[in-house]
Amino acid sequence: MSKSVLLLFTKNPELGKCKTRLAATVGDQKALDIYKQLLDYTRDFSAKLAIPKHIYYAWEITEKDRWSQPNFHKKLQAEGNLGAKMQTAFKESFKAGFEKVIIVGSDCAEINENDVLKAEKLLDENQLVFGPALDGGYYLLGMKKLHSAVFKNKLWGTDSVLDATLNDLKQQTVKVLEALNDIDTFEDLKAHPELLKTILNDEKIY
Repeated sequence: MSKSVLLLFTKNPELGKCKTRLAATVGDQKALDIYKQLLDYTRDFSAKLAIPKHIYYAWEITEKDRWSQPNFHKKLQAEGNLGAKMQTAFKESFKAGFEKVIIVGSDCAEINENDVLKAEKLLDENQLVFGPALDGGYYLLGMKKLHSAVFKNKLWGTDSVLDATLNDLKQQTVKVLEALNDIDTFEDLKAHPELLKTILNDEKIY
């Protein structure tokens, strides 16, 4: 059995239910198209990793979809806010016997398999690893035992999340990776012309 596991949190790709801040600028359909491309990107880079992948759906598990591949195991996110959902997923993974648990979202077009491998290696000598997002959150979190403080008393979705989390972990050994850009708004999307070209057909959006 692998000692490591990668958790992937995803929203079910349904019209009007994902990338709502982006949709405010580009519309629901194009926001959905962008999110589907981000999901495919996340699947493709994570498939290169020789460790189990646990896909945590937000609302319901889909039987046949992009995640219906070997070494991808489908699960459902717990009830509660993002912190509660992540804490439950980490707790389940440690209970199952995994020694290194790494979670990533599904809205970063800059992360790749090497970031996960680096985080896994850093956990040899550190308790936690974070991949900071430019918006003040994080695109990756790795732990080798459950630190509940990570998931409590945070204003999820705001630019204070990472700073508040690191402040709660001053007594722990923590490593921080390179900052990357999550795609939540049209401003975020501007840094990825390939997405604008392939999904928005080079339309000018103001």
